Amino acid sequence: MIFEWMSDPSAWVGLVTLVVLEIVLGIDNLVFIAILAEKLPPHQRNTARILGLILALGMRLILLASIAWVVTLTDPLFHIFDHAFSGRDLILLFGGVFLLFKGTMELHERIESNHAHKEENPVHAAFWMVIVQIVVLDAVFSLDSVITAVGMVKELSVMMIAVIIAVGIMLWASKPLMEFVNRHPTVVILCLGFLMMIGFSLVVEGFGFHIPKGYLYAAIGFSVLVEMVNQTMRRNQEKLVTTTDLRYRTASAVMRMLGGKNTSNSNESPSNEPEDVLATRAFADEVFDEKNGVYHSVMVQGVLGLAERPVKSVMTPRPELEWIDLDEDAEVIKERLLSMTHSRLIVAHGELDNIAGIALTHKVLNEYIETGTLNFEKHLREPVIVHENAQVLMVMEQLRQAPLQMAIVLNEYGSIEGIATPIDVLEAIAGEFPDEDELEAAAESLEDGSLMLEGSTDIRHVSLLLGRNLVDESEQYSTLSGYMLYHLGHLPVNGEKLQADGHIFEVVTMDGHKIEKIHIMTSDQPASDEEYR
Repeated sequence: MIFEWMSDPSAWVGLVTLVVLEIVLGIDNLVFIAILAEKLPPHQRNTARILGLILALGMRLILLASIAWVVTLTDPLFHIFDHAFSGRDLILLFGGVFLLFKGTMELHERIESNHAHKEENPVHAAFWMVIVQIVVLDAVFSLDSVITAVGMVKELSVMMIAVIIAVGIMLWASKPLMEFVNRHPTVVILCLGFLMMIGFSLVVEGFGFHIPKGYLYAAIGFSVLVEMVNQTMRRNQEKLVTTTDLRYRTASAVMRMLGGKNTSNSNESPSNEPEDVLATRAFADEVFDEKNGVYHSVMVQGVLGLAERPVKSVMTPRPELEWIDLDEDAEVIKERLLSMTHSRLIVAHGELDNIAGIALTHKVLNEYIETGTLNFEKHLREPVIVHENAQVLMVMEQLRQAPLQMAIVLNEYGSIEGIATPIDVLEAIAGEFPDEDELEAAAESLEDGSLMLEGSTDIRHVSLLLGRNLVDESEQYSTLSGYMLYHLGHLPVNGEKLQADGHIFEVVTMDGHKIEKIHIMTSDQPASDEEYR
């Protein structure tokens, strides 16, 4: 009878032992399925995991049912340099080479490419391609598992029950394993290292050199222990970030990223955790919750985005510049000088593009009080000249070394597009600061939850406030008014509305050709073409 072994205690011992061995031999199969399933869209990963293990079970049962054929796989097929190659050797060689190739490609993708950065629209692998790879590896791992079962017990029913129990346990453990791998990217690198080590052992075994499994499992166990210590250290660092002054630690990390020095005593600093830990926690709800205010998060994101921004996105544009024309009458120059509110003056001849230099307002006025004459040439200094596409951080470094912290921004034709100062960079981080003659705030939150913003508000700050990416990658616009003009395609009038990116933008006030105030509301339902542009 098939189940006569059930009355034999030694058969039960063999069953339990075989179940344990089948689980151990199936771990590498399980890890590989978890890594391959990660490439699929989230809604397909669970299906691939279950299907992969079911295919592994089916392949093991089919091979067990064909024990007579499996046993013949150990018979020599041909000889090369006095070494006999069997069917099992060829399968192990093929599987080992495939594992080495796949592991190398996966490691290259994660180390050399931008795989670690999550894209807005990530490209996922096709479901059938992942399943084909799982089937190929199932065949290799199943052969090793079945040969182990044949060598341990004699009863076919014992082998099949052991395999079914082992795969059932792996099926139960596969989802937590997959979730753990997805939560800890460093574990993926470790698992790929395991697979490459297993692939190498398969290739070596295919050539007849047996490596004791105990060596492999000892190396894997030691690596897992090191990774556990690493994960524990990282969790402790994250806890430390949440229990200290987060704004202080954010400022310190930002200063380190911008190349500044932390002037505080090193003994007072709680720790020197990596910036990536801080960045991860900084955008979590427990760090920037409602109690701290959304603007803390906005400012941190503004700093982290500086490295990717051209200076033209933070500069004061040409229409807003105050400058002195030396070709005008002395009385006109005097009146213009007395009406200016900035500490630095742009001085030019005839037109702004014919710039003569930069002068300090208080020095020109002091000399005028003392002598009664205006002498701009005496106080002119050479400005910093930068291209409009220069990176903000590079311009900051130039301003730090310049005697006058003002950069003239030119376009490709040599025309002045605007100026950049440390205040402009600060406004890119913290938002617009109203001038003394500007009574109203640049951003105003209304009772109904909508926003009233200046047309000159930086589009990146608008994106952060709305939770939508309104930034044009080609830098076609850098302000909220530019965003509306770009999408409308014409100069709007008071009351005109634009529906885009889940919001309604309404022009409240116009000053000639300039959009001054814009009212932003959420759009719950799409509007008709007659009502919105």
